[in-house]
Amino acid sequence: MTDIVLKDLDPALLERITAYADTQGWGQARTLRFLLEQGLRASIGDERVSLDPAEDGVLAAAIGALEQIPDDTFALIGRGPAQPAPAS
Repeated sequence: MTDIVLKDLDPALLERITAYADTQGWGQARTLRFLLEQGLRASIGDERVSLDPAEDGVLAAAIGALEQIPDDTFALIGRGPAQPAPAS
C-alpha cells in the first residue's frame, strides 16, 4: 500500500479528524482511509455509499414517518393561525 503524507493540514481539520477517530474507536490511518473513501464517493456521485445498518434503519423509519404526513401540512409552515374576517 502507498503511503501518503499530508503537509500543512489545518489544525482545526486535524482536530475534527482526531475527534471522529475517537468516537469510532479507530486509529488515525483507518479514519483517514474511511473519510477519503466517503468523500471521494460523495464527490463523484458513487451510488455505493451506504449507511451502517443502524443508521439505515433510522433513516427508513424517518422516511416512513414523513410519508404519512398529509401533503398540505408543509404548506402551512410559516403561516400564522387563520384570522377572522374584519367586521363590516
